[in-house]
Amino acid sequence: MLWLVAALVLGAPGPAAARNAVRVSLRAPGAFPSIQQAIDALPATGGVVRVDAGIWREKVRIEKPHVTLAGVGRDPAAVVLVHGDSSRTAGGTVKSATLTVTGDDFHAGNLTIRNDWGSDPANPPSQAVALALTGDRAVLDRVRLLGHQDTLYANKGPGNRMARHYFSRCYVEGHVDFIFGNANAYFRDCRLHGVAHAGVMYTAQSRNAPDEDSAYVFDRCRLTADPAASDISLGRAWRPYARVLFLRTRMDAAIIPEGWREWTPGKTDTFRTAYYAEFRSTGPGGDPRRRVPSSHQLSAAEAKQWRYQRLFGDTAPWVKQALVELQAATRPL
Repeated sequence: MLWLVAALVLGAPGPAAARNAVRVSLRAPGAFPSIQQAIDALPATGGVVRVDAGIWREKVRIEKPHVTLAGVGRDPAAVVLVHGDSSRTAGGTVKSATLTVTGDDFHAGNLTIRNDWGSDPANPPSQAVALALTGDRAVLDRVRLLGHQDTLYANKGPGNRMARHYFSRCYVEGHVDFIFGNANAYFRDCRLHGVAHAGVMYTAQSRNAPDEDSAYVFDRCRLTADPAASDISLGRAWRPYARVLFLRTRMDAAIIPEGWREWTPGKTDTFRTAYYAEFRSTGPGGDPRRRVPSSHQLSAAEAKQWRYQRLFGDTAPWVKQALVELQAATRPL
């Protein structure tokens, strides 16, 4: 087994340390032929997995902490991790995920994660997750997440364990509830795209109680949709106290004037308890005048309180450290 040594800084608090690094390639001598084999070969303390350009059809699970998954292709579309599974076939929504990450301090960059279950018209509609992420202090930069229903599961760990997720320059597409869960998730400079479907909901956040520390915050993002997508909303509350904020987001999609919708059509149960807010939305779908009365239009001072450091409950130096690491790890070999 070929081990390479990369002098990269760990993304979590603690001393700097050398990181074990392995390669996934069908060409390079000594490299692993699959992503899961490379991850399994890492020590319990984690390491860096550098993945060559190509389509890697497999179902992957990462339970170790401090694992970095880095595509080394020309762009995120060049390295594709894909599998086709669904809630129906896997025995549960989360079990359908192409990539499942439970380990803390997970980093990923310059690659695509896809669940292609909904691509075949012969397959019945079903939840089909691309990425199920429940570890703490996760950082993703330039990652494409592709699916249909329930593309990205950003959630806390077992026992309501804290999970903080930072997404930078990512692209996420789907239709029904395609970003869902109960993590503290911050999206910066990301694009959310609704694929053709009669009913698109960008989010389904699931905060369970008024004092719970979770929210989805989208800062300087862009919302788009296929021309055939219809009935497009910013989200609905999977649990009563859902909390979702769009800050300085350009809404090029044809968002319904109300902005948000109820979990059950015709009822107003969650509108009384959920927290939905916007700050300086722009674009055709960003008109605030007909939003549901219970939603909020924030002042500059209020919006400032939702910076990622506040959301995460600390100064979060691990975010910048991870972004530096990813820049180095995704350089072409």
